[in-house]
Amino acid sequence: MQHFARFQAAPFPMEMHKVRVIQKLTLLPIKERLAAIVEAGNNTFLLKNRDVFLDMLTDSGTNAMSDRQIAAMSLADDSYAGSETFFRLEASVQDFFGLPFFLPAHQGRACEHILAKVFVKPGNVVPMNFHFTTTRAHIMECGGRVEECFLDEAIRSESDNRFKGNMDLHKLENCITSVGIDNVPFVRVELGTNLIGGQPISLSNLEAVSAICRKHQLLLVIDSSLLSDNLYFMKMFDPLCEDLSIKEINHRISACADIIYFSARKLSSARGGGLVMRDKLLFDKMKVLIPLYEGFLTYGGMSVREMEAMAIGLQETLDFDMIAHGPQFIEAFGNKAKEQNIPVITPFGGLGLHVDARAFLEHIPGEQYPAGALAAAIYIVSGARGMERGTISENRNPDGSEHVASMELVRLALPRRVFTLSQITYMVDRLAWLYENRALIGGLTFVDEPTIMRFFIGRLAPIGDWQTRLVDKFIADFGSDAL
Repeated sequence: MQHFARFQAAPFPMEMHKVRVIQKLTLLPIKERLAAIVEAGNNTFLLKNRDVFLDMLTDSGTNAMSDRQIAAMSLADDSYAGSETFFRLEASVQDFFGLPFFLPAHQGRACEHILAKVFVKPGNVVPMNFHFTTTRAHIMECGGRVEECFLDEAIRSESDNRFKGNMDLHKLENCITSVGIDNVPFVRVELGTNLIGGQPISLSNLEAVSAICRKHQLLLVIDSSLLSDNLYFMKMFDPLCEDLSIKEINHRISACADIIYFSARKLSSARGGGLVMRDKLLFDKMKVLIPLYEGFLTYGGMSVREMEAMAIGLQETLDFDMIAHGPQFIEAFGNKAKEQNIPVITPFGGLGLHVDARAFLEHIPGEQYPAGALAAAIYIVSGARGMERGTISENRNPDGSEHVASMELVRLALPRRVFTLSQITYMVDRLAWLYENRALIGGLTFVDEPTIMRFFIGRLAPIGDWQTRLVDKFIADFGSDAL
């Protein structure tokens, strides 16, 4: 345990790596940032990256690779079929998860597509601890629906529960009983829960969910895209994991599952994904769709260079120093924000800092998208691009009314090994100014609203002239040439 104690003793997080390659950043003047967010339809997904100072949209595909990963990319075997690169990746996946069968796919949502196509039928219900946007969309496209079995604590902004991502076991049992076993194609657990603040699940809860699934002879599917953060939280805060190595914890997780899928854009800091399982019958059911939708079985739509990087990245995920960096920097970000009374989700989870837009902008009703408005305002005053994780990320109700989300969050992601403490300090300073002037912020309304996954490409406009007034106040406080 001495290895881990040094992190708790330090008053600030320490990078257990050094930076050897840099990329220049540009911070536009505030009037140009206003013009950029207007052009993007107040959707941070539609901003041009050249107009972004700190890209905190996501940690998906934006994490920094290690020197070993970059070196491994030079070994790539560019064969369409039977590539040696695939067999190196397959061996790494088998060692990492402790499971024998692996199917490559180009990213996590491709895995969800395969799972939904094979297992979900019209009328089916998939219980899960919390939905993810693309997961639910694939299930609904196949005629199924999602039923969330999260803890009541999960959607409370402030909490001291270290495992808010846990599944409510009573809700799970009730769901299975009410819809019938034959209507449940699988149970899904997300390690940890993306849309409620990157909150982790405990090993004991996962094992209890697994026991329920086995009692009812149901498949348990684990989304391990955010596994690295969850492994850190298990090691630090789960009594079951105190004396286990990271690899041992991971194999205990795998022992619970029938199928594991992941996005390597998050897990392993490469671009790709895959499905892993212990049963050849399940493997055979899904493998026929890989050549149809993804590519051949030995590349699955991925670049072989990325596959080489993934193989190394998975092994580096077993290194505590590597997986500690993200959660510890998020905690430092969160503590600095709380010192300025900025409402944030606690305990601090994975992915990034999650700002509670509902508490930040109490005067904006849910139908006017407070999280989207706050994400736009944050970009205007800082040049940083965050992501709305609230009502815009939901679908409308069947009658066309708005489905107000359980939580209204703006996620300021911290891609691994990318940002510095000075950049975090800058962000807290801009958030603090914005919080002091929050009454200036108004709502948004859709001007171009797709029917599916609207948060990706929808366009919105401000209600009133609040963005102009926000810029005027910023210039009044900091000067016309202030950034």
